[in-house]
Amino acid sequence: MIAVLIALGALVYTAWLLEVVLTTGLDPVQTYVSELAAEDQPFGGLFRATDLAAGLLVLAGALWALKTALAHASRTPWDLIGWGGVALFGAATAVDSRLPLSCAPTADPECAARETAGLVPATHTAHAVSSSLAMTGAIIGIVALTVAARRHRRWPLLARFGPVLVALELAATGWTLASVAAFTAGEGTYALGAGQRSQVLFVAVWLGLLALSLARERQSEAAR
Repeated sequence: MIAVLIALGALVYTAWLLEVVLTTGLDPVQTYVSELAAEDQPFGGLFRATDLAAGLLVLAGALWALKTALAHASRTPWDLIGWGGVALFGAATAVDSRLPLSCAPTADPECAARETAGLVPATHTAHAVSSSLAMTGAIIGIVALTVAARRHRRWPLLARFGPVLVALELAATGWTLASVAAFTAGEGTYALGAGQRSQVLFVAVWLGLLALSLARERQSEAAR
């Protein structure tokens, strides 16, 4: 069941890919992913709902896994840290969906000016905090559970491909942070949207890989 919850969460977390077929009016190369869910966007309600669902699904799976890990003496600190990080990611993602931006600052100069002047709702600042917590939790989970898989010879798929996804996620995070800094300084977006979309896509792929690894582990235990 943990694998199912994580897999569903990973799938729903990629709902932003619907922008390929929906007329959002936002440039995916330049704009924040979260701007799709802004209050003034045509499909904002849809993307807020999918973020909430993704967060709750991942949170439920992570808490279940954390409870299971605590009940088994064979589990290591890496397991506990990793599942704690995934739980933080899920919780913060769910909260994030309840703190939408009021407008899209990278696409709307007036919105950007109001944000700079502090004339936007407090949800803009709260959203930035919850988004940062979500990605921090994701990175903790990705790194710690990948280390657990490799150190303790568990989850062969995650042990094999996890390090690549860790490297890609860290690179995408660096790109995103640099782009955010440039945008905040008024120097353009430096393909902020592409960087952030890569960042969240790698999280979703890693979650999918984790879910598949858990499912295979369950099958192996049942066959014994």
